[in-house]
Amino acid sequence: MGLTLAYFIIAIYSIALLLIFFYSLAQLNLLVNYLGYKKRNQVAPKFNLLDPKEIPFVTIQLPIYNEEYVMERLLENISKIEYPHSKLEIQVLDDSTDDSVKETAERIKILQQSGLDIQHIRRENRQGFKAGALKEGLNIAKGDFIAIFDADFLPSSDWLKKTVVYFKDKEIGVVQTRWGHINRDYSTLTRIQAFALDAHFTLEQVGRNAKGHFINFNGTAGIWRKDCILDAGNWEGDTLTEDLDLSYRAQLKNWKFKYLEDVETPAELPVVISAARSQQFRWNKGGAENFKKTVWNVITAKNIPFKTKFHGVMHLLNSSMFLCVFIVALLSIPTMYIKALFPQFDWVFVVLSFFVSSTVILFVCYWFTYKNIQGSGFDNFVDYIKLFFTFFSVALGFSLHNSIAVLEGHMGKRSEFVRTPKFNLKNLTDTWKDNKYLTKKLSPNMILEFALMVYFLFGMYSAIPLNNFGLFPFHFMLFLGFGFVFTKSLTARA
Repeated sequence: MGLTLAYFIIAIYSIALLLIFFYSLAQLNLLVNYLGYKKRNQVAPKFNLLDPKEIPFVTIQLPIYNEEYVMERLLENISKIEYPHSKLEIQVLDDSTDDSVKETAERIKILQQSGLDIQHIRRENRQGFKAGALKEGLNIAKGDFIAIFDADFLPSSDWLKKTVVYFKDKEIGVVQTRWGHINRDYSTLTRIQAFALDAHFTLEQVGRNAKGHFINFNGTAGIWRKDCILDAGNWEGDTLTEDLDLSYRAQLKNWKFKYLEDVETPAELPVVISAARSQQFRWNKGGAENFKKTVWNVITAKNIPFKTKFHGVMHLLNSSMFLCVFIVALLSIPTMYIKALFPQFDWVFVVLSFFVSSTVILFVCYWFTYKNIQGSGFDNFVDYIKLFFTFFSVALGFSLHNSIAVLEGHMGKRSEFVRTPKFNLKNLTDTWKDNKYLTKKLSPNMILEFALMVYFLFGMYSAIPLNNFGLFPFHFMLFLGFGFVFTKSLTARA
């Protein structure tokens, strides 16, 4: 290995570590915001729903596409929403192409006969995918406020009463609620997904919202002011995360977002790794697409303070952190050999060891979000340690898959909106094997994930002849993570 190549590898490795460190500092700042906000007594103007004159008209939109397994549950749940029928409209925005269309239509007719204002809206094509469906429904929506639920979400009967009241403040454009997880304990895969989402819906959403920084509508379990959607330019389908896109356009036009941590809206987590792959790919590619589309508008905006810009940029870079993590992982083995071959680089590795603090910071941040939902105490802390390192390992195992998504997003490669298959499963005894929406194809990334598993096994072995065990735990987690993703992808198929 030449000296020039060594310098190049260390430079790329250092930049990636530096970006991860800045991200962890941003998370630490959000934790400070979060803890401070939890101690404050929050007062906000609210509609008086006991006064008929103050009850606003609401449209509930249900964007669906081939949701056979959850449609009955969804419609039954939505029909129980407690709100005056004269002020409520439900739009079933059905882009389905399978037999579920007929069954959905029949269920809607029964609900219509009960006196519910519910419409079955069909399009000739899926132009714009979910964003296109929401936009078309908005054109004929009667409501001044638009609540949106994906097919696997189950809002409580008093959900509207808890959320729409905050629109008394005319500056508020969105009220977002926290996602819950009806199948959190189904498997290791669902537990780590719930763990990651809980951190987003506590630490990140509250931490940003507490200081007026930009947050995002999460695509579902929230409610928009119709005028806000229109003022921000309406739904656009040019990214895979239309929710993040519209959120930033709205906040750049000075609309305020209200986040309600205490209002939980339960939903279903993907139980099969192919479904999780699909969801992760869409979220991470969409995040990169939105960075490319929006970051310059955030940086140059004259109506927002520097700190909000910083958190906005870091927010838009969230998915790109997977690329940084993958680069660090990939180059960690060559850096071990550089250290052995070129003693003059020893000082660099002393400095870089400081970035272990990034993991420590995330460990501390995630503990506060975990105990807020699961509770504190010694037993819970032990469970948290096991879950954190399981999550960390599997997140590393997803880093190749998610990095490809991020690169495609930054390079502008377009792809269609692939929905996440729903299962309606709660117990391990329930089976997903017959789900007709699951892909039966193996991911082409699996070959590379297997190769990376072997690569990091070699990294662990390299610690012995090099007498350098500093990265051994990191390589061990990488080996487990890629092994988990590869094995689950190979065996958990329909």
